[in-house]
Amino acid sequence: MASRLDKSPVAIWWRTIDRWFLAAFLSLMGLGIILSFAASPAVAERIGLGSFHFATRQIFFTLPALAVMLAVSFLEAREVRRMALIMLCISLVLMVAVLYIGVEVKGARRWVSFAGVSIQPSEFLKPAFVIVCAWLFAEHARQPDIPGNLFAMILLGVVVTLLVAQPDLGQTMLALGTWGVMFFMAGMPWLWIVVLGALGAGGAVAAYTIFPHVAGRIDRFVTGEGDTFQVDMGREAVINGGWFGVGPGEGTVKRIIPDSHADFVFAVAGEEFGIVLCFAIMFLFAFIVLRGLNTALKEQDDFTRYAVAGLVVVFGFQSVINMGVNLQLMPAKGMTLPFISYGGSSLIAIAISMGMVLALTRKRPEKRKQVGFSGLSQHAMPAE
Repeated sequence: MASRLDKSPVAIWWRTIDRWFLAAFLSLMGLGIILSFAASPAVAERIGLGSFHFATRQIFFTLPALAVMLAVSFLEAREVRRMALIMLCISLVLMVAVLYIGVEVKGARRWVSFAGVSIQPSEFLKPAFVIVCAWLFAEHARQPDIPGNLFAMILLGVVVTLLVAQPDLGQTMLALGTWGVMFFMAGMPWLWIVVLGALGAGGAVAAYTIFPHVAGRIDRFVTGEGDTFQVDMGREAVINGGWFGVGPGEGTVKRIIPDSHADFVFAVAGEEFGIVLCFAIMFLFAFIVLRGLNTALKEQDDFTRYAVAGLVVVFGFQSVINMGVNLQLMPAKGMTLPFISYGGSSLIAIAISMGMVLALTRKRPEKRKQVGFSGLSQHAMPAE
């Protein structure tokens, strides 16, 4: 416990940080390491690697992710905005580069490799996109003559175009859904709700028509016909695990599903540790989203309100998609489970996102309304 008299940055940080958020994030990181040891050895052995290859790399990624999350949590709101703007510019450049020099996997270009290190730019684009859109919405709310909403729409169009070009329709859904929530919070007129809803429905129909793999996944989900092996096994694994699981290391799904350490780690958790652990994981995600939304709704500053809500919503949407696919409640879609699935880009990017949440929800003695990107404060002058 830091003394109230201690004015060091760490002591001030500890007194002002939302410790419930911090505990939830650390719990998910810890579960990610534990489940990596449970799910990844069979995958590593199957492709000729050492048993703990992926588990060791998960720890290797978790340590810098933890450091990044804590470092970002020290930032002020204006510093979070500046960081997001830089991330957005770099991510957009890399998103364009991916289309030309990206590594093609299963017909999609989503990864770019530098010096042997693979990076998925779309993962880092998400938090930057949310923060910059939140700032644009807040600027429009502060001064209606500033076309912040228009710029946010243009940015959404750019991001969606780059994601569809890869193609990555899962990330496109996340971007559209999160942007819609923030726009709604910013006072979106009903006309826009109807227009955007129609555009969303039209986009879904177009995706079904244009992309054969999308049509195939939806058809398999609706009819149950075709290659549904992975999702069938994921659901069966959770059912076989019962309430308390078959025991650590005793599961079978990880031995036959190629992505059991990544997209289907939730199924491994259900089989080996039971539905009880699945409920615990769901509770942690629900707690983060609901606490984030509750905190955002109480916030007086428009930017902070939109940013915190956007960050926890995209976090929640991603977790729901992953768990829904594992339980065969949604069409198959490759989407990592935040903080738990294997993957360096995903883990670091989620750490940055949640570091921003910690930074923006820190308790501050004086809540001052932010003015512009420079972060200048607008003070009420006392009456003389």
